[in-house]
Amino acid sequence: MKAIVSVLAGLVLTLAAGISDSAAQDSGPPDVAVTAPAVALAGVPFSITLDNSSVVSARYRVVDASGRELAEGEVPGADSARIADLEIERREQLPLRVTIAGPAGGSEEIVRPHLFPGWISLLPPLIAIALALIFREVVLALFAGVWLGALFYAGLNPLSATWRTIDTFIVPSLANTNQASILVFSLLLGGMVGVMSRAGGTLGIVEAVRPLASTPRRAQFATYLGGLAIFFDDYANTLIVGNTFRPITDRLRVSREKLSYIVDSTAAPVAAIVFVSTWVGYEVSLIRQGLDIAAGQSGVTPDVAAGLSAANPFAVFIHSIPYLFYPILALLMVGLVIFTGRDFGPMLAAERRARSGGGVHGPDAILMVDTDSSEMQPQEGAPHRWYNAAIPVLSVIIVVLLGLYFDGRVSAASGSLVDILAAANPFNALLWGSLAGCILAIAMSVGQRILTLQGAISAWLAGMKSMMLAFVILLLAWSLGAVTAQLSTAAYLTGLLEGNLAPQVLPALVFITAGAIAFATGTSWATMAILLPLVIPLSVALGGAVGFEHGASYEILLATTAAVLAGSIFGDHCSPISDTTVLSSMASASDHVDHVRTQLPYALVVAVLAVVAGSLGTAYGVPWWIAYLVSGGALFGALRFFGGTADGEEGTASADAGAG
Repeated sequence: MKAIVSVLAGLVLTLAAGISDSAAQDSGPPDVAVTAPAVALAGVPFSITLDNSSVVSARYRVVDASGRELAEGEVPGADSARIADLEIERREQLPLRVTIAGPAGGSEEIVRPHLFPGWISLLPPLIAIALALIFREVVLALFAGVWLGALFYAGLNPLSATWRTIDTFIVPSLANTNQASILVFSLLLGGMVGVMSRAGGTLGIVEAVRPLASTPRRAQFATYLGGLAIFFDDYANTLIVGNTFRPITDRLRVSREKLSYIVDSTAAPVAAIVFVSTWVGYEVSLIRQGLDIAAGQSGVTPDVAAGLSAANPFAVFIHSIPYLFYPILALLMVGLVIFTGRDFGPMLAAERRARSGGGVHGPDAILMVDTDSSEMQPQEGAPHRWYNAAIPVLSVIIVVLLGLYFDGRVSAASGSLVDILAAANPFNALLWGSLAGCILAIAMSVGQRILTLQGAISAWLAGMKSMMLAFVILLLAWSLGAVTAQLSTAAYLTGLLEGNLAPQVLPALVFITAGAIAFATGTSWATMAILLPLVIPLSVALGGAVGFEHGASYEILLATTAAVLAGSIFGDHCSPISDTTVLSSMASASDHVDHVRTQLPYALVVAVLAVVAGSLGTAYGVPWWIAYLVSGGALFGALRFFGGTADGEEGTASADAGAG
């Protein structure tokens, strides 16, 4: 009996001690970590994050140096709070004081971001782009842009900026799981191409399609069809199409600049339009977010709010497809260039150089991939069997598609294909596909005794080694994107949307703003994430949802939504720091600056027509199909009037100038 009493007494004492410890923990000040940006732009909103690791709730208050309150509220226990829309104009307002108060005490944190005018956030990407175009040295240009951003991040301390370039921007960009997946996918695909080439499979493809792709035009058309066929993902599209058709276009003297243009201008546009792709699930989720924000904003009538809340975001996307003027016209432009056989600007010069025997790339070109390495050439005596290349490439496509389906089916909200693709992790599927391609390429070359196992592994490593320059450029481009995020470049550009706007002007303005953000940051997906939740509510506030299911006002909403998607792709096409632009140069083994320089005039012509005939025309009542007829005719006329052929035939304008 005494033993039982002793045990019970011990339990009571232990419980009491636990309660006492808990009370002692709760009686202290709350443990709240304050995370603030290193850089703030004058007049541009920024945010501070509070992470409360204690079990008690806490009140917070943010004041500037003069004591003026900027924000106040509560952060729950074991939770976090984001203090958004903080804004300072002058250095005299710094430092900010964040006061944390709990039931039994409090604490204070000092926040002192480096304050700069908004326009400095544009300098790192613009300097990088300008240096790349002027000096044609992309690696140093991108590094300079990252370092300049790090200089602002470090408060203009040049030594600290050098260290921050590596530890704050470059290494975290490499450590990002999704970006690392893209790098590994690219390396594996490069290794697969190395094995295929060494085993003679690539030359086998060239010889097999020789009767079909017998002219430069047919080779370009085959590449175009390949770009349209691989619609499920832009990364897979770019790398597969470029690597597969490069030997064919090289044999027929199609310039690498033209190949990279066809690859780049079909990849993202077709992935953004076709409703079964890795893009559409992402786009639909952002549209849903924008509709929810619009439904909850003040000034929206109950009927309109109910319509917005009940709206199917996928239906909104489908309805917006006719207003995706830039990607659709970009695809049309590629087709017209191939059909007419005419080019203009730097692309015409590149095509004439290639056809005249001057080389498929310029004499001073810095190629993204070393395709001339002896390790990438067919082994002596290797048979040229087309299926040794075709089967590994098809395996990549099939495994990626199956991977997307089975990975998404596990967590999809419904059994629809759109929901399944939206729920899938595309990066995992890309990795599975590229690894399957490598395994098949090695197994087939060794199994047929074309290569020894050691020779196949050497060819695989040589293929990956050939991607190293592209690897570095892609990593620096992502690092520059991280710089623009830290400097709030997108937020500064987005602020240009504020003001009183006519609803008819909104789609065109949104397209230009989206293009500018994507150009400066090098990413279309981040641009969509920033703008769609902003411009959909803005469109509704300007009357863009009256009679939600029909009418001109609904068309303004659709056109504005489409303008974000289209403008993001346009800016992505023009930007030398875009990952898809880099990947297009890499897959085509082109000089990256030459690719940007030759593609830019085409992208600008298409963008002007997309804005004038498309965004503005339809906003003022022109049916979208008429806008396409006018734009298509204008593109054909531009090629006919200003363009020329690779064999020397000039357009009317050039011929008249020559005659004069």
